[in-house]
Amino acid sequence: MTTRESTLTHPDNTHPNAFTQAQLEWLPWLEPLPEAELTERHFAGLVDAARAKSPYFRLLARDPDILGARTRTDKDIFYNPEAGLPRAERELSAAAASRYNGCIYCASVHARFASHFSPRKDDVQRLLDAGVNVDLGERWNAIVAASVALSSTPSTFGTAHIERLRAQGLDDLAIAT
Repeated sequence: MTTRESTLTHPDNTHPNAFTQAQLEWLPWLEPLPEAELTERHFAGLVDAARAKSPYFRLLARDPDILGARTRTDKDIFYNPEAGLPRAERELSAAAASRYNGCIYCASVHARFASHFSPRKDDVQRLLDAGVNVDLGERWNAIVAASVALSSTPSTFGTAHIERLRAQGLDDLAIAT
């Protein structure tokens, strides 16, 4: 016999209806695992034990193997200082993909980090307000265009995107990040 999870409701919640750099409240639709019930396997998936305090990560910890892979990938993409794009442009890329995909929550996180790591808060807000076709200068335009192409289904990323990124001084590692 299988048990079905019941969906949580949040009747007093007001859903955001605009892209923003503000921190948005995240609410689960399934019950996160109670912190007291997390096992060593769950903590291995969390990668960082402090994440056990977060309902978001405790929900993702329902599949600790996937969470672990996701977290290690995320940390490598955004926190690896060895090579590749500067952190601001990594976050810009993720903000553009989120804006294109319509995820207000992810866009807010990545836009906030893009603004934090660059002096271009107004440009980041223009991306959120006007969308992925806004003119942000050729380097940022090339990064946004590549991110959008990679987010398309089927993917439209190709040689023209790579050439455009290289024309802006990005090497293979920067293009790969």
